[in-house]
Amino acid sequence: MQPKIIVLDDDPTGSQTVHSCLLLMQWDIETLRIGLRDRAPIFFVLTNTRSLTPEAAKSVTQEVCCNLKSAIAEESIQDFLVVSRSDSTLRGHYPIETDAIAQELGSFDAHFLVPAFFEGGRTTRESIHYLKVNGVDTPVHETEFAKDSVFGYQHSYLPDYVEEKTQGRIHADQVERFLLAEIRSGIQQRLRNLHDNQCCVVDSETQSDMDQFASDVLTVASDGKRFLFRSAASLLTSLANLGAQPIPQAEMARYVREGKPGAVIVGSHVKKTTEQLQKLLEAPGTVGVEIEVAQLARSNNAHEALLKNAIDQINEIHNAGKTPVVYTSRQELTFDDAQTRLNFGESVSTLLMDILRHLPADIGFLISKGGITSNDTLSKGLALRTARLLGQVLAGVSMVRTAEDHPQFPDLPVVLFPGNVGDETALATVYDRLNQHS
Repeated sequence: MQPKIIVLDDDPTGSQTVHSCLLLMQWDIETLRIGLRDRAPIFFVLTNTRSLTPEAAKSVTQEVCCNLKSAIAEESIQDFLVVSRSDSTLRGHYPIETDAIAQELGSFDAHFLVPAFFEGGRTTRESIHYLKVNGVDTPVHETEFAKDSVFGYQHSYLPDYVEEKTQGRIHADQVERFLLAEIRSGIQQRLRNLHDNQCCVVDSETQSDMDQFASDVLTVASDGKRFLFRSAASLLTSLANLGAQPIPQAEMARYVREGKPGAVIVGSHVKKTTEQLQKLLEAPGTVGVEIEVAQLARSNNAHEALLKNAIDQINEIHNAGKTPVVYTSRQELTFDDAQTRLNFGESVSTLLMDILRHLPADIGFLISKGGITSNDTLSKGLALRTARLLGQVLAGVSMVRTAEDHPQFPDLPVVLFPGNVGDETALATVYDRLNQHS
C-alpha cells in the first residue's frame, strides 16, 4: 500500500515535478480531508511560510500539523509520509518548520535534507550542494542565494549548514551522511538503524539516484519506520512515482480558454527573472506594464493611483488582442531591517493581487512569475480553496486550472513559474506555448 505523501510547501512551486494531484490553499480540517481522500498518492498544502517571519512560519506549521492530525484520524489514514518542501538553494525556515512538524506529528526516526532539484541544475555530491551556473557546478554558498537578506548562509557542505542553521544544537559531526555510492548500492539497513529524529543529508546527482533512495525509504517505512523530509521538488517525483503527465508540455495550449491571449504577472525580482522578463517583452504580442513599486514605499496613497493606471493600460492592451505583462520595477530597494522588507513585499503583493482581480474576465491563460507571487495568485487573487495540478508546461514550471464554477475565471489555466528556474528564454518559451491564437 502506497503511503499518502503530505507535502507542506513553503511556496507554491514545489509541485513543479509532479502532476494530476491537488494543491490546497487552505488547511482547515475539512480541506485537508479532501486532500487525504483524493485519488492521487500525493497532495500539497501551500503554507507560503517562506514569505513569513520565523514566528509566523512556526505558528502556521503548527496549525497545519494540528489540523492534519485530526484529519488523518478522521480519515483513518495509517500510512503517510510528511515532506517539508523548500528551496533547492537552501533558503527557508530550517529547522523551524521541521521542528514544528516533529513536535506535532512525531515521533520520527529521522529527518532528511534532500535539496537536489535536477530540472533546476541543483545536485548534491559528497554532502556538498551545488547549483549549475553557466554550465559550471558551483557550491551554493558562492551564489547570490546564499547572500539572501532573510535566509543567508555560509556553508554548502550540508552538515556545516545544519550546524549553522540549528545554531550548534546539531553538530556537523552528528549528521548522518548518505553518499552516492551507498545510495546506489542500497541503504535499507542503514535506514532501519536510524532513531530519535536523527538528522541526515542525502547525495543525489540524477533522478535514478533519487528513485533508488525513495524506493528504499518506502520499503523501510512500510515496516513501520517514521521519516520526515526537508526537500526540494525532485524527491517528490520519486516518492509519488506518477509516470508521464496526461498532455505533453509542448501541447499545453489545449488548456487555454478559447485560444485567447492571456496575461502575465511578474513579482519576482531575482536576476534570472529580470533576464527572462526582458526576453518575454521582445516576444510578439506582449506589451509591458511596469508598476513603479518604489512609490508604495514613499506614499501611503500610491496604491489606488498605481492600480488605476495599470488597469487602464491592461484593458487597452487586451482590447488590442495582445498580452499584458505586468511587472514590478526592477531596481533593488534597500530596507532598514527584515521586517520592513517583508511589510513592503506584502504591500507590493496586495497591489499585484488587486490588479489580478481586475484583469479582463475572458483572458485565455495567466502566467504568474515568482514563488510568493504565485502563492498569492492562487490563495488571494483567485481565492481558491483547492486547485488541480495539470502538470508542467516546461521543466520545473507547473500549470494548474481553476474550477469550472470559479466566479470570475472558470477553467482558467494558471502557470506557476518559480523565480529562479529556467534559462533566459524560459518565460518567453512558456508564453509561446500558450499563445496559440492568431
